[in-house]
Amino acid sequence: MSLALSGIGVSRGVAIGKAHVIMRGSIDVLEISIPENLIEDEISRFLGAVETARQQLQSIRQRIPKDTRADIATFIDTHLLMLDDATLVTTPIEHIREYGCNAEWALKLQRDAVVAVFAQMDDAYLRTRRDDVDHVINRIQRLLLDTGQGETRVDSDSLENAIVLTDDLTPAETVLLEHQGVIAFATEYGGPLSHTAILARSVQIPAIVGAHGIQHYIQDDETIVLDGLQGLLIVAPDERTLAYYLEKQEKERQRNTELATLTEKPAVTLDNIPVTLMANIELPDDIEAVSRENASGVGLYRTEFLYMNRSTPPDEEEQYECYMAVIEALKGKPLTIRTLDMGADKEVDGNTSSGRSNPALGLRAIRLCLKNLSLFRPQLRAILRASFHGPVRMMIPMLSSTQELHQVLALIAETKNNLLRRNLAFSPDIKIGCMIEVPAAALSAADFASQVDFLSIGTNDLIQYTLAIDRIDDEVNYLYDPLHPAVLKLIKMVIVAGKSAGVPVDMCGEMAGDPRFTRLLLGMGLSEFSMLPSALQEVKQVINSSSITKLAPLVDELLNHTAPDRIPGSVDMLNSLN
Repeated sequence: MSLALSGIGVSRGVAIGKAHVIMRGSIDVLEISIPENLIEDEISRFLGAVETARQQLQSIRQRIPKDTRADIATFIDTHLLMLDDATLVTTPIEHIREYGCNAEWALKLQRDAVVAVFAQMDDAYLRTRRDDVDHVINRIQRLLLDTGQGETRVDSDSLENAIVLTDDLTPAETVLLEHQGVIAFATEYGGPLSHTAILARSVQIPAIVGAHGIQHYIQDDETIVLDGLQGLLIVAPDERTLAYYLEKQEKERQRNTELATLTEKPAVTLDNIPVTLMANIELPDDIEAVSRENASGVGLYRTEFLYMNRSTPPDEEEQYECYMAVIEALKGKPLTIRTLDMGADKEVDGNTSSGRSNPALGLRAIRLCLKNLSLFRPQLRAILRASFHGPVRMMIPMLSSTQELHQVLALIAETKNNLLRRNLAFSPDIKIGCMIEVPAAALSAADFASQVDFLSIGTNDLIQYTLAIDRIDDEVNYLYDPLHPAVLKLIKMVIVAGKSAGVPVDMCGEMAGDPRFTRLLLGMGLSEFSMLPSALQEVKQVINSSSITKLAPLVDELLNHTAPDRIPGSVDMLNSLN
């Protein structure tokens, strides 16, 4: 008898094979008092586990074939850098000395403090970086606890053509799985914005996350079908189901072959309307993927990683050098730098204050920057200086009122005067834009459009704030709905406001990189998209087979007259048009 289980599809594709279940269980940490005369021995034990974890990751790094894309190896490099970070290594040692506790407990205390920082971040993508902290800390904890599971047992010939089922996977483990011939994986935990999910899409392994209970309902060597688009696992499929998915698998292969031919082709609709496709990046190393996919430029450069896991913020020169590296690598293509979008109630080193009852609505992003000008001014100077060397735009996150915008524009003008006094060059005509990710900003889009050079719709947060849900919270993420009528009305309102003011409008949220919504957005009037580089060709394929002349009236009809519960079906009809 067949059994169907569901999760969140994060990397499309169909895989049919035998299940390989990796049972690891939870990590239970107890607080143990360490006698004063054994404190240094406990510190040595902790440092030994850290060093073993480093050796494991370095070993994985060395086993990656030389022809593997650099952006894939970067995921492992990120975890190696975290093992050299004082936030995760030095602070636990201080806890051992201060509290006289065991290394496991000291590490847990620091883990909880760091994760609390990520949990308060406004950007859903950045909040999921807590997964990387957990992956690195869990590796050390398993070594300390001597579970024999510091490294998942994935180096085995038995994994050829297997579908791996486990509680969670680190990026390093995902890379190993791919090179061991694993054809798909599903995890009990994790979200669509995790590094593991992004890596799965990058290496094109069908994958599902958040599939609770799979380790208990599925046994080793059972035949299963994994549909990474629908987020569906089918155990012991019957002949009819198997035939259906074999046909779907063949169509996926044909589709991937077609996508590979699009890289050098422009994004132009059937009625000859050009569409701009840009990429979202977070690290300078991501530029390789931007170049490989032939994106028109960078529509969103997240700068938060310059500030994370350190005791002091980066100074002007460090930021300037980082931005310059990206500008040079882009070779004349435009770069949109988003100013600091860190969360509320925290210091850069990860310390948090407990006085806020709702940090999600607190001091964060531009609010934090306007409150802490010593944090904001060096970044403004660095961005302005970098603008002299290439086509740079500056984007301000989480604006909710024009008063905030006026403050930012005044600071930019003041910073320009400061640079003039220092005889430092900058582009006087640098484009300034604002992110529309708060419902209040969408409703005020016409006011913003009259005062900036561009608008950028951040759908991840716009959807969450509009629907009052946290997408990475398993308890409520089923309510996350890009097709909710209120969300669509706000998006349309922003696009119309931009057109009326003659100001470009782009979208840099995840919705922009989802081909299911491309025709809907084209029909709404959007002509600039920014997304993960790996999604670019798929979106381009939809654009090149669409006619905006035909789509526009159909979308207007959909927005104005379609009953809310019928919107998804109407969007499916748009996508089925020839």
